Amino acid sequence: MTVTSAGMPATGAAPSANGAAPAMPVSFQRRVIRTGLLGAVIALYLCMVGIVPIFNARPLVQGVISLGQAALILSLFATGFVATRRVAESSGRLIADGAIAGGLSGVALSALVLLGSVVDVRAFLPNASPVLYGILTFNLGTIGFWIPMAAGAVLGGLAGAIGLASPRMRRSLFVGLISLFALGLFAGLIRTPMLQLPVAELARLLFASDGLTLIGAVVVLVASVGLHHVQRTRRLDLQFAALPPSRRRRIQVPLIALAAVMILVLPQGLGSFFAQVIAIVALYVMMGLGLNITLGLAGLLDLGFVAFFAVGAYTVGLLTSTAEFGIAQWPFWAAVPVAVIVAMVFGAFLGLPILSIRGDYLAIATMGFGEIIRILAGSDLLKPILGGPRGIINIPKPIEVPPDSFLAGPNQIYYIALIGAALIAFVAWRLRGSRLGRAWIAIREDEDVAEAIGINLIQTKILAYMLGAAFAGLGGAVFAALVGSIFASSIQLMVSINVASLIIVGGMGSIPGVIVGAIFLIGLPELFREFSEYRFLFYGIALIAMMQLRPEGLLPSKIVRREFQHGGGDEPPESSASPLAL
Repeated sequence: MTVTSAGMPATGAAPSANGAAPAMPVSFQRRVIRTGLLGAVIALYLCMVGIVPIFNARPLVQGVISLGQAALILSLFATGFVATRRVAESSGRLIADGAIAGGLSGVALSALVLLGSVVDVRAFLPNASPVLYGILTFNLGTIGFWIPMAAGAVLGGLAGAIGLASPRMRRSLFVGLISLFALGLFAGLIRTPMLQLPVAELARLLFASDGLTLIGAVVVLVASVGLHHVQRTRRLDLQFAALPPSRRRRIQVPLIALAAVMILVLPQGLGSFFAQVIAIVALYVMMGLGLNITLGLAGLLDLGFVAFFAVGAYTVGLLTSTAEFGIAQWPFWAAVPVAVIVAMVFGAFLGLPILSIRGDYLAIATMGFGEIIRILAGSDLLKPILGGPRGIINIPKPIEVPPDSFLAGPNQIYYIALIGAALIAFVAWRLRGSRLGRAWIAIREDEDVAEAIGINLIQTKILAYMLGAAFAGLGGAVFAALVGSIFASSIQLMVSINVASLIIVGGMGSIPGVIVGAIFLIGLPELFREFSEYRFLFYGIALIAMMQLRPEGLLPSKIVRREFQHGGGDEPPESSASPLAL
């Protein structure tokens, strides 16, 4: 133990006799420095991979701050916040430590500016360009090298000062910043439909074509902080939960009706591109709900899930295509049930040989099945049937309408995909609470115990694979109608990984979690295609953040939440009861 000159342990918090602040523990001082150095690495990484200069073209608040500048500000602020968040100290100490950590991160950026002024480092750091130096120094050149260092100290100190606020106020501030960031990103999408309504002047006041206006940023920040503070102060959520069921329904029904109307008119207000993005999200929701049965409920990791998606798409293509490889030219509505049944058969075909495999070996085996389907679809062996690399084209739309109809283009797939996702969500919800669903949960918890209490493992696992495959097959059928063609190149392992990732982010075994995960991991990258080269980087960051901050997922099921909160405490899980009991 380190001892101070006064004889007190260095880890003590008692003040000295003359009332001066106690000396900080050496370990904490080192942690502040380590956090600052880690923040420096992150800030340099954001610059060197091109995030700052490329994102600088997208304004967050018009004429005030860009998305690239916001990324740097966030990294410097987060450095100061992390350096001080676990320590209860005086205001001066917290602000000083935050400033030290943030300043260290800024020193690295200042050093980069100075180095770039005397040495051309673009040979091995191509993104270290004059554009980047201009962003870091506000276009002052080398004379402004001190700006990143000063900005880091100020932002880190501000983070330390926020740490002194009450937890409720901190949450309100963070909600305000998140709202500002989100609305700045989606300002163009929000502004477009508002311009067609009587609130057009309000839209121009708050939103620019890209990003918020300065007035809009102030309004969003103040309103979101105020509303969240009022909600947390008055506990409106608890007041709503305390209402009688009849009164809750009277409040919920109009809100649900309003949401349904908004969903119906969204394609007309936001255009066909937005409708296509929502349709793709709905397709991944279908597949996610299918994998949620095999992985989230039954605990069977399937990395070849894209194979069932491909089976549904190819079946619809073969039965409906008017091109060379079409065999029946059926209408879409007649082909979809066949595609679902064929996908179920393939699910049983996959499930039979791997019933006794568990854990990582199961993931490898299912991944191999997916690769077999991909290779066969593009091979010369099945080329006379599936077209090989040429694929199947000229797949007609489900409904033939004039080009000027509101159902023309991807709009009809938007409605069909949403209806399909809603139908699958209802079926999955009913299965989740059924005797079969409880059997899947018992298998996930412990196969040996599940078998001991009378669950037929073979039958239950096969049903999980078959139903999951059916949901994925329906998604593949809708995808074929959306794109109008299907190729072997569409059967990628990354599709299966995407589906598994959205379940992890949303929450294992949770139907709302699947929807939220699909919106975050599929919808947002589709909306921001200009940043698509950083898609996998954001995937990795999102997964790491989820594992560290919320390992149970954004909207986990009750069982998963209880497992993470209590760690298998005294309260028995639902699955410990016999799943055969009604």
